[in-house]
Amino acid sequence: MASTAAGKQRIPKVAKVKNKAPAEVQITAEQLLREAKERELELLPPPPKQKITDKEELNDYKLRKRKGFEDNIRKNRTVISNWIKYAQWEESLQEVQRARSIYERALDVDHRNITLWLKYAEMEMKNRQVNHSRNIWDRAITILPRVNQFWYKYTYMEEMLGNVAGCRQVFERWMEWEPEEQAWHSYINFELRYKEVDKARSIYEALVMVHPEVKNWIKYANFEEKHGYIALGRKVFERAVEFFGEDHISESLYVAFARFEEKQKEFERVRIIYKYALDRIPKQQAQELFKNYTVFEKRFGDRRGIEDVIVSKRRFQYEEEVKANPHNYDAWFDYLRLVESDADPDTVREVYERAIANMPPIQEKRHWRRYIYLWINYALYEELEVKDPERTRQVYQACLEVIPHKKFTFAKIWLLYGQFEIRQKNLQNARRGMGTAIGKCPKNKLFKGYIELELQLREFDRCRKLYEKYLEFSPENCTTWIKFAELETILGDTERARAIFELAIGQPRLDMPEVLWKSYIDFEIEQEEYDNTRGLYKRLLQRTQHVKVWISYAQFEMSIDSDDRIQRCRQIYEEANKSMQGCEEKEERLMLLESWRDFEEEFGSFANKDRVQKLLPEKVKKRRKLTAEDGSDAGWEEYYDYIFPEDAANQPNLKLLAMAKMWKKQQQQEDEDEEEQEEEEEEEEQQVPQGKEPQETSEPEEQEPAAHREQKENDNDDRDDDESSSSSSSSSSSDSESEKDHKDDKDKTEQTKVDAEKE
Repeated sequence: MASTAAGKQRIPKVAKVKNKAPAEVQITAEQLLREAKERELELLPPPPKQKITDKEELNDYKLRKRKGFEDNIRKNRTVISNWIKYAQWEESLQEVQRARSIYERALDVDHRNITLWLKYAEMEMKNRQVNHSRNIWDRAITILPRVNQFWYKYTYMEEMLGNVAGCRQVFERWMEWEPEEQAWHSYINFELRYKEVDKARSIYEALVMVHPEVKNWIKYANFEEKHGYIALGRKVFERAVEFFGEDHISESLYVAFARFEEKQKEFERVRIIYKYALDRIPKQQAQELFKNYTVFEKRFGDRRGIEDVIVSKRRFQYEEEVKANPHNYDAWFDYLRLVESDADPDTVREVYERAIANMPPIQEKRHWRRYIYLWINYALYEELEVKDPERTRQVYQACLEVIPHKKFTFAKIWLLYGQFEIRQKNLQNARRGMGTAIGKCPKNKLFKGYIELELQLREFDRCRKLYEKYLEFSPENCTTWIKFAELETILGDTERARAIFELAIGQPRLDMPEVLWKSYIDFEIEQEEYDNTRGLYKRLLQRTQHVKVWISYAQFEMSIDSDDRIQRCRQIYEEANKSMQGCEEKEERLMLLESWRDFEEEFGSFANKDRVQKLLPEKVKKRRKLTAEDGSDAGWEEYYDYIFPEDAANQPNLKLLAMAKMWKKQQQQEDEDEEEQEEEEEEEEQQVPQGKEPQETSEPEEQEPAAHREQKENDNDDRDDDESSSSSSSSSSSDSESEKDHKDDKDKTEQTKVDAEKE
């Protein structure tokens, strides 16, 4: 009793948990495993390497290892990996008999484990135990006949050993189980490797019965075709068609059948097969069939036969469109594109004739533009597709007869006709056609095309005549004059080119005279006729005083390698500045002075630079009144104006106006300062009743701007006195006029900045 009491005392009391609520931070099993992994709690250090020196130590090692393997197996017999490791270890020690015993024991445990059988058989084959391997494979395929891997390994082993009969026997046993298609094909390939075509055929016969699918029938037929049995291949396809019937008809079967007959050049059979299939297969399921039939007809048959089957729907739509609106030329283009791809030339010609019969009802060129392309496409089709030059010529001639040339024409048609005749090596007809075009309806494009044609033929005399006709037709076209002169220059006749330029600049009307003059000047520069170039510049300046002409003239003088080029260039700038003093375009005059300034900065002296700098104008912002189209006031807009020193000297009232504006601005500033002073005094008076003496802090604040203003006025008065001393005589005689001008200028414009007169 005492012992039991002592035992009871030794049992610790279970602590009572007062708070059984879950903890705020929960620890999951995943977290425990992760921490164990991170801390490597379960990782054991690798055992130390042992070096065995004698047989007894080796036996002890084997005993320990075997005991360990047996213990693992005893703990869990169903873990096959332990058995496999045990057997492989024994095999590594060349203990094949022990390894075999372990595999047999493992098979007693789990005879349906595929890996176990494979490892067992591989061990026997590795150790060249052929009979043992056969025994194992036989046992495996008997117990697990649906595992294809066993059959593949077994047949491969027999074939590698050269046991063809044994391999065939294994395949026969396998085929009795009716395996998947790949197994049959492996058997067929095995027989074909040993040239057993008849046996392969019998296997195919069994295959299409066991797996009656379309692809297997097609493979069977291709097999017969490959080995040269065409009749048997055709018979296989016929049997397949009968086998599937109309209930399970397949598109791919008929496509393969047709391709088979196509390879045999049996085109009528192919056509019959396609028609038979198209009659029985729904159209939405026969897209591939349609496609192959179209390709076949394009390659070997007439297009008329397939046209009704393939393009009947689209053709019907186009027919409806052109019937609804015969002048819908876009619909005609689509329709013609369709028939060109799928119809014979006669059908295409018929559609083209129907299309070109719909002439535009109004003789206006914009309505004829799309219509003319019908003729162009017609002619190109006859020339390129049908290759009928005579009919192409008839199409071009008919088109030219249809066009009303007195009202308008199409140069494209004439040029295409001429190029066609050149391609046909009929130069006389080409020239006759182009001459007719120029005579009936001369156009710039026609002349250019004809001249280009003759240039390619190197007929320069004809080119000269054509240029003369062209200039008679359009003497104001500067491009033509330039091209004519360039032709003469290329031919080396510079006098003739110069005469052409002289005639050109003498024309009363020109569309681009500046381009013509530039080309003439460039021509003379290329010929290094600098005196003639100077004469051209002077003649051009008599016609126009454009600033770019002056700048170009000056740059030309600088480009000549001579001693007095800088003096000549400066003289041109001076003449340009003098001639442009009365110019209204002040921006152009500014451009000239800036160019002159850049020239002097690069080549001139300090005095010349200073002189040009004094000629530059002052930029002034002004305002002007805008008036709307109906005469109402539209507000004011600001703009920039340039006042040149010469202009300021010619207008003495500008000085007086500037002084008046400055005086007004000072008066406004004084008024603002007085208002600020009054406001500050009012604020101080409001603070006096509160018992606080007003601090005289505003007086210095007022005195300081007043002193500043007084100093500013004195400075302005001194500057005005200095500046007005030079113009006192002119200002005293025009006091009344200056006041009137001041009022007028104040109404019109308000200048914010005026520069003092420069001495």
